[in-house]
Amino acid sequence: MTTPVATHADASMARFESETTRYGSLTMLAGLVFSLLGPVYLVFFSGLEITGPMVWIAFVAVAATFGVFWFVEPLTYFPILGSAAMYQAFMIGNISNKLLPAAIVAQSSINAKPGTRRGDLAAVMAIGGAATVHLTSLLVFVGLLGTWLVSLVPASMIEVARLYILPALMGAVLVQAIVSMKRLRPTVIAVALALLVQFVIVPAAPKMALFATALVVVCSIILSWVLRDRKEVHTAVEVD
Repeated sequence: MTTPVATHADASMARFESETTRYGSLTMLAGLVFSLLGPVYLVFFSGLEITGPMVWIAFVAVAATFGVFWFVEPLTYFPILGSAAMYQAFMIGNISNKLLPAAIVAQSSINAKPGTRRGDLAAVMAIGGAATVHLTSLLVFVGLLGTWLVSLVPASMIEVARLYILPALMGAVLVQAIVSMKRLRPTVIAVALALLVQFVIVPAAPKMALFATALVVVCSIILSWVLRDRKEVHTAVEVD
């Protein structure tokens, strides 16, 4: 029998999702408009004589390089972040190396599974906290102290940091996700597919390099579902 507390929680969560969808969509639309103001000014008012074909050629070039992420990123992030946090994440940016790790740590800290109400709310709060810390640190360590700090760091150390900072971030995120999710079978499948694509398929067909990430993500999802442990019992509804 449904208790009044559960009914109230369901109604509150439904209202929360409705409100975040409404205002999240409006915010994303406003962000899109503001992001296009600069290019629109350059095309119509700058006197650079930019033509329609030039714009489409540039769009195709960008889409050929980054278009795969338009599909891979939402598919990858949504199961962990949920709908409300997705609006936050795509508006803020730096999802894979900042916001996603924050959400995973928050969910792990309170034992909230991704895809549940507690998991979605934890992701929302974690992203809000991560963005606040990021903006504060940028103000202090970049805006106020940036030039002074850079002058103290040797140039050789800066070059090393530029070379290894991205692998270090991605490695930390990967380990964090594996430890937090505690899903051995999907992890093994994803790692095996990544190694197969990187060291076998891409060297044999270099043109596949542009689609390597999408190929690994899609194949990992499909194989993890096909080879899932059917004896494992999943709880459809988590009582908050």
